[in-house]
Amino acid sequence: MNYEAIKKAAEGYKSDMAKFLRDMIAIPSESCEEERVVKRIAAELEKLGYDKVEIDKLGNVIGWMGTGDKIIAIDSHIDTVGIGNRENWEHDPYEGYETDSIIYGRGGSDQEGGMASAAYGAKIMKDLGLIPDGYKIMVVGSVQEEDCDGMCWQSIVNEYFDGPEDARSKIEFVISTEPTDGGIYRGHRGRMEIRVDVHGVSCHGSAPERGDNAIHKMAEIIENVRDLNENPADDTVEIKGLVKMLDPKYNPEHYEDARFLGRGTCTTSQIFYTSPSRCAVADSCAISIDRRMTAGETYQSCLKEIEDLPACKKYAKDVKVSMYMYDRPAWTGHVYETECFFPTWINKESAPHVQALIDAHHALFGDTRLYADDTAKAKREGRPLTDKWTFSTNGVSIQGRYGIPCVGFGPGAESQAHAPNEITWKQDLVTCAALYAAVPMLYKPENKDGSATSFRQELTGNDIR
Repeated sequence: MNYEAIKKAAEGYKSDMAKFLRDMIAIPSESCEEERVVKRIAAELEKLGYDKVEIDKLGNVIGWMGTGDKIIAIDSHIDTVGIGNRENWEHDPYEGYETDSIIYGRGGSDQEGGMASAAYGAKIMKDLGLIPDGYKIMVVGSVQEEDCDGMCWQSIVNEYFDGPEDARSKIEFVISTEPTDGGIYRGHRGRMEIRVDVHGVSCHGSAPERGDNAIHKMAEIIENVRDLNENPADDTVEIKGLVKMLDPKYNPEHYEDARFLGRGTCTTSQIFYTSPSRCAVADSCAISIDRRMTAGETYQSCLKEIEDLPACKKYAKDVKVSMYMYDRPAWTGHVYETECFFPTWINKESAPHVQALIDAHHALFGDTRLYADDTAKAKREGRPLTDKWTFSTNGVSIQGRYGIPCVGFGPGAESQAHAPNEITWKQDLVTCAALYAAVPMLYKPENKDGSATSFRQELTGNDIR
């Protein structure tokens, strides 16, 4: 394989990828509002000569290169979060600016930059004859990831393909283009969205002792949630902190995987209440908890540790702990209902799909992470080439739920995700497009032995496809 030709081709598309990314950024595309950016992507794929371009019932845009039966997929979610407080942005988040090296705007790193690199990476494969016999490339611009990561791939697996077995039989592996700071990522923590409801009794605020203030009870629970996240795991505290899962004493089977992924976390992310008025005692209060799960934690254990908090036990008859469900309609109007449980996963570094990316990076760029400027260097230098994400991705369904091999390499930086003044680097677009183009010819399916997965979290057992 002519690696210099691949790098030259990717460099030659640098300005095209930058323009394509600027066009996507200029189209606001929050979850469930992606129609215009989906159609812009479809037009780009058609312009690039994809063999087939389609939009599925959920609204994911899918482009195909090649005609084989086996599939190598490249996934990019093309929805973004909102901009938050506009005053925190130094420039227009949708128009922004570009320099010789940087593109500014919402979605550049998270993660429409990945869509630009994937689109042109497959184009380079076609130009240079890099699609192996018997294979085709599936480039996916997926929707609603920011709202419910992985749900888009639940729809793809069960509504585009004919269920998990069919998808696993056809898809060799998926490359996620989520930002990886120049690294090759083989897993990440999972997450779940937990709700705690507390019941109270209202009364006039002038005599609060006549009622039962749900907000006051919830305040104690919130303090306990913070303790669960921040406390150590020794006998000096009543509530042992989540750091305990890094200790073989508490996590004998999976502490090594937990140390690779990092400890679990929890934080109160939302609060709600009901009250007859501002001069009354609140009669209900609820919070949302963002729970990040490391190896060894389960759906049941995460719910039980909230139920077992001292304040939850103190007010047990008035407390309900549950998991959220998701049923928000896509931009097409289609609804795919699912649970807000997003499983943890890790693949072995020796797995052939992971090794294909490592081999491509070594052949193209060497064995250390690349960086475009001092800002990127500060985030990347000294970190191993093969690592993991801090946040979660569509891999929660691809690998975590369905066991379809997944690996990550994408332009941009995790630190830019959801932040004001988001940027991404043009050279990252080039690097990723070149690597994607080289991977299929380096993939060695004969090395599959059924043991690619290092850890995959137990599912809930609920009737969820």
